[in-house]
Amino acid sequence: MTVTRIVANLAVDDPAADAPFWTGLLGLETPMDMGWVVNHRAGSSATGQVQLISRDATAPEDSRVSVEVDDVDAVHAQALAAGYEIVHPLTDEPWGVRRFFVRTPQGVVVNVLGQH
Repeated sequence: MTVTRIVANLAVDDPAADAPFWTGLLGLETPMDMGWVVNHRAGSSATGQVQLISRDATAPEDSRVSVEVDDVDAVHAQALAAGYEIVHPLTDEPWGVRRFFVRTPQGVVVNVLGQH
């Protein structure tokens, strides 16, 4: 399993209201805007990204960080085998990702995803 990117997820009431800060002041691009979640990144680089999330569209809780991996099914199986709490089941989402949410031992909810 290889991690391909890590994105900070920031909870906000209105992602669009923060756009001038991220795109204007900091010069980030907006490769994805679904209204409830907006991704900003530094150029075409996948290394510097932040997502503003008002409320996750399908999961019961919001995540604090997203970790994209090359084999989300394998990581899901490892999480189950290790006894970690799965907060949101392994799901093929309509926006083209396969993901699940898992809770860390200290209670942080992590969105683990892969492209499909």
